[in-house]
Amino acid sequence: QGQLVESGGGSVQPGGSLRLSCEASGWTPNAMVWFRQAPGKEREGVAAIFTANAKTYYDVSVKDRFTISQENHKKTVYLQMNGLKPEDTAMYFCAASRYGPFGIWSSADMYELWGQGTQVTVSS
Repeated sequence: QGQLVESGGGSVQPGGSLRLSCEASGWTPNAMVWFRQAPGKEREGVAAIFTANAKTYYDVSVKDRFTISQENHKKTVYLQMNGLKPEDTAMYFCAASRYGPFGIWSSADMYELWGQGTQVTVSS
């Protein structure tokens, strides 16, 4: 049985930085992804990493500001968020797929394991 535990959320001013962490226990994921969901909005994929080759994907809204990375043992991923904007405010969730995803990386249906979420608030 796998489990994901996130940490690192908080409140920052616009332009600030935060780093989120997600540690997997149990099986080693093939892919780990950060999603976010703001009140009244749909959950959206932010960034993904395929653990075998460290290939990454980003949503256009965060590209060049956010960086997803993994530790060597491939069970911990980080999301370094720089240049934060108020529109980045959301609950951030880590998700993982043991063998997939077998489709679009940003589709929440592709992931069978989810963390509890960590809040990120960007305001002045």
